[in-house]
Amino acid sequence: QAVVDFEQLGEHAAAFQGHDVGFCCLGTTRAKAGADGFVRVDRDYVAQAAELARAGGCKHFVLQSSRGANAQSRFLYLRVKGEVENLVQAVGFDRCTILRPAVLLCKRQESRPMEWIAQQFLGVVARVFPTAYSVPVETVARAMMACVLQPGEGKVKVLENGAIHELGKA
Repeated sequence: QAVVDFEQLGEHAAAFQGHDVGFCCLGTTRAKAGADGFVRVDRDYVAQAAELARAGGCKHFVLQSSRGANAQSRFLYLRVKGEVENLVQAVGFDRCTILRPAVLLCKRQESRPMEWIAQQFLGVVARVFPTAYSVPVETVARAMMACVLQPGEGKVKVLENGAIHELGKA
């Protein structure tokens, strides 16, 4: 494990050397970081980390994005997620897997009252429609590992929420 300063990420290039696979789940919220901070973390830091990973020999990059990611979206969150997907693909990995989960179900240390309410509601909905609107973070993690262990099917693979659930069962 290496602790890096994302504001000086280029100075930590050695931490990205010699890895076959890179996993990226980096992100923040607009409420926590402001609009500019959100863009810096969710797009710029991720793109720079991908570039450093590729330069360090990484062959397969696995990116957690978001359902609805679209570089042309009017919504900042979805636009930034779409932009970073495009930037990571452009880096030129041998394989790139992008996971687009719906609402992540997890326990957080910080207080997010509206997210907590949404998670409670979606937890109930998930009992009836388990893959429709949400996914436990543990399922996403298992899917990320499983996609690395499976033979590659093309250069870029995008997994939507239903496929994440299926792959995360294993």
